[in-house]
Amino acid sequence: MSEPLRHLLSAPGVASVFDAIVKDGDEAWLVGGCVRNALLGEASSDIDIATQALPETVMARAQAAGMKAVPTGIEHGTVTLVVDHTPIEVTTLRRDVETDGRRAVVAFSRDLAEDAGRRDFTMNALYVNQNAVLHDPVDGLADLEARRVRFIGDAAMRIQEDYLRTLRYFRFYGWYGHGAPDRDAIKAIVANKAGLASLSAERVWAELKKILLAPHVTRSLLWMRQTGVYQSVLPESGDMDGFARFMRLEEATGVHPDPLLRLMALLPPQAAERVKDLASRLKLSGAERDRLTSAMETDAALNSLPLAEPKPLRAALYQHGERAMRDVLILQAARALDADPEQALPEGEADRVTRMWNLADTWTKPSMPVSGKDLLKRGVPAGPQLGTALKMMEGAWAASDFTMGRDDLLDVLKT
Repeated sequence: MSEPLRHLLSAPGVASVFDAIVKDGDEAWLVGGCVRNALLGEASSDIDIATQALPETVMARAQAAGMKAVPTGIEHGTVTLVVDHTPIEVTTLRRDVETDGRRAVVAFSRDLAEDAGRRDFTMNALYVNQNAVLHDPVDGLADLEARRVRFIGDAAMRIQEDYLRTLRYFRFYGWYGHGAPDRDAIKAIVANKAGLASLSAERVWAELKKILLAPHVTRSLLWMRQTGVYQSVLPESGDMDGFARFMRLEEATGVHPDPLLRLMALLPPQAAERVKDLASRLKLSGAERDRLTSAMETDAALNSLPLAEPKPLRAALYQHGERAMRDVLILQAARALDADPEQALPEGEADRVTRMWNLADTWTKPSMPVSGKDLLKRGVPAGPQLGTALKMMEGAWAASDFTMGRDDLLDVLKT
């Protein structure tokens, strides 16, 4: 265990932060996801440190050591220290004084056990000091080794402190859990699922995206459905059979996990109205909403076209764009698969979809060699008639697989 922890301690800026704040009787520990991931042999993008030092003391000591100190959440004990362009969050040990299901009032503490007791899961309450000594106040190491996601203490109380922990449970289960989920956790989730209604749309959508990125997302979603959580947070979704087909094809083609694409796979085909409702309810960004809408509209327009053939695929790419086509190609291919998860993919299917994706990736939209100015010179009046003529030419040009030249297109006007 000590080698991965020593490697974590050698991460940029960590030793400097410890040197700056561990003094005058105040201790500090790496904590949370960085420790969990180090023990699992996985990378972690964020470094978090817990300390007995008060936040104002942390800032003063860091600035005295020449570090930039930003009071990012100082009222809750969090200061962000920047060392060689690397941000490290340092938070004073805390205990909860009051919670309302969304936020907590905290008091600072010097007791590691008190700080651990307010965290969500045992695997997130592992602490490592600057000498690579592991502190495990809630038996999180055994759960981590067993890949068991378990709430700290009473599961219902942890959820009632912040109802987002219901979704966080399924996120961590999808990323780190093995086997059946913890029975006490599932009971508490079922008993408290109504609390999800108190959460902001932004918090729910942010957590859903992390769930959708999980390596074992299907398992998480199935348990979410079993508990009724899935129906609560994604009422616009369809059946899970279509999603299982999609995941089989995603794995076979090596498609990089994409939360929006996986969300599309959960929706019924051509579900434009449901997308509109979902985007409004979860307050999706404009870019997210536009991508979902474009994919659904493209899916409906191309439902019966033989997109495996290069010519109609190029025409569809020209009309609908690379992003929407990439989404639709894999969604339609997944729908055509056998529903039986034990059934192997048709021979060559993964390669066929990959070739279509590659064509979409390398596609450069051509420019039609005739413009409105050319038609005006030919006597076509400006206005609707000009637009109709251009559209007719564009259709003929696409039908020729974009091979017609300027003179050929202008001849279209004569026919």
